[in-house]
Amino acid sequence: MPSYPPTFADQVVTQPLRAQFEAFLDEHRGALNRCLDGLTEEQARRSLVASRTTLLGLVKHATFVEKVWFDEAVTCRPRTELGLPATADESFVLNADDTIASVQRAHREACEASRRAASSLELDDILHGNRRGPLPLRWVYLHVLRELAQHCGHADILREQLADE
Repeated sequence: MPSYPPTFADQVVTQPLRAQFEAFLDEHRGALNRCLDGLTEEQARRSLVASRTTLLGLVKHATFVEKVWFDEAVTCRPRTELGLPATADESFVLNADDTIASVQRAHREACEASRRAASSLELDDILHGNRRGPLPLRWVYLHVLRELAQHCGHADILREQLADE
């Protein structure tokens, strides 16, 4: 059997489930944030697909995701109070003052706030602030991980498209 170098997953495989969830979330949070590294502002905003999806918009949307799932769902405060768009689709819309630096910073800050919001909760604690109704933190972790993984894939494809130009 071939020998493979240890991977990120190998480092957390023996850790408690909560640590595994958080490690995988952080890996995908970081990967999505880094998708903007080395790009010009124009490249980050460039529309390469028919939807509103741009690299800068993906990271801005990921900030929205963090706030919906770890602020709105935990605190039960409405999106209007949190300054969030009403829909996920609107969270991809870029403002004139959105820059790589400002969007990456907002995303990192939202991720840190998410970690703090969840730090005192257990995986089976129920969050009451989501539109779907009460959900356990474990489900939220899995949902956010799935969403981040999808968007990391989108970012990879968009980066490939930019490299081909």
